Amino acid sequence: MVERTGVRREVLPIPDRPYLGLVTYDAKDPDTTFPPIEPLLPPDGAPNVLVVLLDDVGFGAASAFGGSAHTPTAERLQRDGLTYNRFHTTALCAPTRAALLSGRNHHSVGMGMITETATAAPGSSGLRPNTKAALPMTLKLNGYSTAQFGKCHEVPPWQTSPIGPFDAWPSGGGGFEYFYGFIGGENNQYYPALYEGFAPVEPDKTPEEGYHLTEDLTDHAIDWIGTQKSLAPDKPFFVYFAPGATHAPHHVPPEWADKYAGRFSGGWDAQREATVERQKQRGVIPPDTELTQRPDAIPAWDDMDDALKPALERQMEVYAGFLEHTDFHVGRLIDAIEELGALDNTLIYYIIGDNGASAEGTVNGAFNEMANFNGLAAIETPEFMAQVKDKLGTADAYNHYSVGWAWAMCTPLQWTKQVASHWGGTRNGTIVHWPAGIASKGEVRSQFTHVIDVAATVLEAAGLPEPTFVNGVQQSPLEGPSMLYSFDQADAPERHDLQYFEMAGNRGIYYKGWSAVTRHSTPWLPNEQLPPLDEDVWELYDGSVDWSQSHDLAAEMPEKLAALQRLWLIEAVKYNVLPIDDRRFERLNATIAGRPQLVTGTTQTLFPRMRRLSENSVIDVKNRSFSVTAAIEAPENGPTNGVLIAQGGRFGGWALYVNDGRAKFVYNLLGMKEFVVGATEDLTTGSHQVRAEFAYDGGGLAKGGNVTLFYDGREVGAGRVEQTQPLIFSADETTDIGDDYGTPVSTDYHDPTGFTGRIHVVQIDVGTDDHSHLIDPAEVVRVATSRQ
Repeated sequence: MVERTGVRREVLPIPDRPYLGLVTYDAKDPDTTFPPIEPLLPPDGAPNVLVVLLDDVGFGAASAFGGSAHTPTAERLQRDGLTYNRFHTTALCAPTRAALLSGRNHHSVGMGMITETATAAPGSSGLRPNTKAALPMTLKLNGYSTAQFGKCHEVPPWQTSPIGPFDAWPSGGGGFEYFYGFIGGENNQYYPALYEGFAPVEPDKTPEEGYHLTEDLTDHAIDWIGTQKSLAPDKPFFVYFAPGATHAPHHVPPEWADKYAGRFSGGWDAQREATVERQKQRGVIPPDTELTQRPDAIPAWDDMDDALKPALERQMEVYAGFLEHTDFHVGRLIDAIEELGALDNTLIYYIIGDNGASAEGTVNGAFNEMANFNGLAAIETPEFMAQVKDKLGTADAYNHYSVGWAWAMCTPLQWTKQVASHWGGTRNGTIVHWPAGIASKGEVRSQFTHVIDVAATVLEAAGLPEPTFVNGVQQSPLEGPSMLYSFDQADAPERHDLQYFEMAGNRGIYYKGWSAVTRHSTPWLPNEQLPPLDEDVWELYDGSVDWSQSHDLAAEMPEKLAALQRLWLIEAVKYNVLPIDDRRFERLNATIAGRPQLVTGTTQTLFPRMRRLSENSVIDVKNRSFSVTAAIEAPENGPTNGVLIAQGGRFGGWALYVNDGRAKFVYNLLGMKEFVVGATEDLTTGSHQVRAEFAYDGGGLAKGGNVTLFYDGREVGAGRVEQTQPLIFSADETTDIGDDYGTPVSTDYHDPTGFTGRIHVVQIDVGTDDHSHLIDPAEVVRVATSRQ
């Protein structure tokens, strides 16, 4: 195969050229001739591209960057490639991914925060403008084969349903010809909600049979690349491998975590001290780098409850095993490419983290991180955490580690994920490997670089121009420069010398070695009283002599600070950062935030076999009264069993089901307690309406309520739910009709869970007593504390 000759590639798709030569009347005429059909290929020598993006890994976590988690694959790529020790992300997952795939700043593509908190503001709408086409689309239209495996968190919540639209999905407007992975911020590693293209699919085995999501994603990526090289060996591929690891829940087979038993008994303060020394030995930080101090908001290890420390140690053992397990499977993928003879001309970006380590697990860590996201973290007491220590990392937990460990994983830097002001939130170790394109081996590059630079780098490496039109729409320029200049020039002046940062009011500016920053909010303190933006305290650092931001020069150089503050504002206006939005719980409410809702009103009708409906695809029943009615046919032979409707899963949700002929309603509170209400009578054969009514207590969030069960309008049972989840049931579980996919909401289900009769329709009705507008962080915390 050869590429099309004389092709201009600034306009995509490349316009077809009509044939204007001789056309004969009879195809048998000897003068009948036409030019051959040439396949669409990029320029000769264009490399394959593999972008590996790990999740929630701090700069000091992987052994390749001095951390305690063994990452031999990363170290192998370092030896034959380049280590970038000043590569930056946005401090949060979806914004980083949107920036990576577009080559533009995250506010420029509408991803100021995660999609679940999208607002009507252009910089936070969750919608990428069609003037900023994704890199995979550009590559596909230039003849690349494109595929994504793993996490996609760039789909707005009102577009996550089975009816789309699919513009933001990888296989829709994202430019990927093949997608196997999940939609959303995180997923259960043992029971994931997977899609192949747009179709929901189920894992081919259970955790008991050895299933783990990272292994599954790797298997599919290996199979796809092998197929691609078998059928189109002259066509390069672009593969984006983005496993959900190591985002919470931290799930890994016990043998991986057990490798680290006893390794973290010294605590997070000692961990940071040991890590910074290893970083200096490996040469990934300058030898004069200072270890930054622990913030007051993070307790010292010695101040933690001794009874809790075994659980805290296990949290870190599980995380380290999770990261090593992930690196192992990345190694399998790279080995497969090498076995195909394609490794030399494959440009690999191994980006170890889409932001700093996650401090969303609270000071004590979490058995179920959904407790914190519901403002109910106080339910998980130190005594409870000690009791569930041995479940951490297994399918029986949805766990996260303590903020102390997150801080340690960002050594030697300040702060963590979400804190875009400081390097702990945005500096991620990155390795670039391309034997055919990089002569230098095993060297460190210290030019300032950013995730928005990847797109331009790939295009330059492939010999492709930046498109001016894509699908008929004029494109705005890429906002990050290519990194190619640095591949074989260790001392080349950096070309990315100006970059703003902002996330939830945490903001900063980098300019020619200097950084001015201000931390506005703390990720793990939902009830924190935030100061007015104009009262935030700014800090100033000289990066030419202070790699870790350890010496604040603001008091000594107020004029320099003022100039950088002004520059931040200029960049903020340029890239749609304003208005700064530090709202938290309010942005989870679509009405307050001003984003569309797929389902509105007070009634929703659902039909048999509807499944994998995201939480945003179902009418909201939280903090209000509701009823659910199922019109069914009970079977003539055998008892009636199975799920009528289920929302959520093992770690939070509710369901209406039938067990041994009797209807039941269950409310699962965060996987810690199930409130089950059952009917006192069997269902008879034939048609019935089974109804559950939940009468909310009212008076605020997270309250309980009374449940009443009905057959055909006649009361057959009653009971009580003492407390409910106010904000979210699950980040990955869904609503299903006639079965319960993923993890089961209840341990009381009959097995199998599929309904044995026939379902005609299920209807959810909600009352007008919606208390969601009462989202007050202080109230949520008060409720949680009162339920301890």
